[in-house]
Amino acid sequence: MTEVKILNRNEIQTRASQAGFSAIRNTENPDEMYIEGYFAKYDCETELWPGAFEEIARGAFNETLSNDIRALIEHNPHYILGRNKAKTLELRSDHIGLWGRIHINPKDQEAVNLYARVERGDVSQASFGFNVLEEETEHREEGSIKWKITKIDLHEVSVVSFPAYRDTELSARHTQAESIKKRRLKADKVKIKTRLEDIKKWR
Repeated sequence: MTEVKILNRNEIQTRASQAGFSAIRNTENPDEMYIEGYFAKYDCETELWPGAFEEIARGAFNETLSNDIRALIEHNPHYILGRNKAKTLELRSDHIGLWGRIHINPKDQEAVNLYARVERGDVSQASFGFNVLEEETEHREEGSIKWKITKIDLHEVSVVSFPAYRDTELSARHTQAESIKKRRLKADKVKIKTRLEDIKKWR
């Protein structure tokens, strides 16, 4: 059973990606440095806790790439690596996920330091900040639950050392799962009661 919801959540959420990044330098112009890779991958199921899963549907970013999006270090708005409106951040959605390329500012020491960490392989993971606009909730027969995010309002992408869910986000999903479970139990009780009443009528 799949339930579709259209949302407009005010709180910006973050999600992690295990996709890797590459550090690229123009051999003819050493000042031209780029960090590129996938900030998110489609159709990759993430286990939030036993029996609860989340996935980003293919094309979820398609309508949001015209937003004014920044590339950050560790989601920190004080450390801006690039911006799509300034053409220092390139983003595109393909069949794999959300791909991005950050043009590193050689005059920004924080950005150059991050580039060096990515080049060495010390930092290689990503995350992104967004609002969920649409999602589907799937109730599986064995009792597990899965959220498929189908439409995203993207605000920022980040290069991070330790990608992880925030406790508040997991808590919100827990609350949502418990609410769904209670509604399903209530609906099941109504169905059972209706069946019993039908049986009595036929006796």
